[in-house]
Amino acid sequence: MTAEARSGREAPPIAIEVVRARPPLEPGEAAWRFPPPLGRGTIVVAGGDFEPATIIEGHRSGYFPWPHGDEEYLWFSPDPRAILPPERFYTSRRLARRIRQGRFRVTIDADFPAVIAACADRPTGTWITPGLAAAYRRLHELGWAHSIEVWSLEGVLIGGLYGVAIGGLFVAESKFHRATDASKIALAALVQWCRARGIVLIDVQVLTPHLASLGAMEVPRRAYLDQLRRALALPVRFLPDWSAAAGAQRTTITEG
Repeated sequence: MTAEARSGREAPPIAIEVVRARPPLEPGEAAWRFPPPLGRGTIVVAGGDFEPATIIEGHRSGYFPWPHGDEEYLWFSPDPRAILPPERFYTSRRLARRIRQGRFRVTIDADFPAVIAACADRPTGTWITPGLAAAYRRLHELGWAHSIEVWSLEGVLIGGLYGVAIGGLFVAESKFHRATDASKIALAALVQWCRARGIVLIDVQVLTPHLASLGAMEVPRRAYLDQLRRALALPVRFLPDWSAAAGAQRTTITEG
């Protein structure tokens, strides 16, 4: 999908419950440095580790981890790169109707381990290796990785997504659904939350027909790196800081 494609259709507002909110803890200094992703075509870097500081350094440098087969530590910087500009998110009439019906609950960081486990549980196989899943759980504990959960009214987890937030960047890593449109509701909630928090760049890494139907698009790597630089410089956080509010554990936000 090109930049000239249709603009997004506004989704109905979604109530989002925040289970906890605190500033992220510093992961320490990365032991590895990534080469600048110059040139054309997809660049693959091998090596390193999945320490929290390494993953954050990779994202800041324009790479994301993507294990393949026996190669655990592979880092990709594709050209072009897929992004989902928040203002382009496309809501179909069916999805808008399902959101308005409100037969679900949406939370942030209520059960990160369950979300990443569900994303990795695919009959066709997964790139989310045990080592990578453990790394993202550590990033979550430090306050860098976040999950969005969609629950049935009976309290069953039916969809969600997870990713990493750094300044004005959110790297959407993976999503899943166990009920119709549940992952789309999670993505709609993510877009709404990012717009409210001032996050300007949602990185979806590789374009698929499904993501394109929701407004994702490809941009040249040079343009992506420019957007990345500006997003990382923004003084914004994915979650508000409630550390000074004794006993504060949950709130609900509805945009619109």
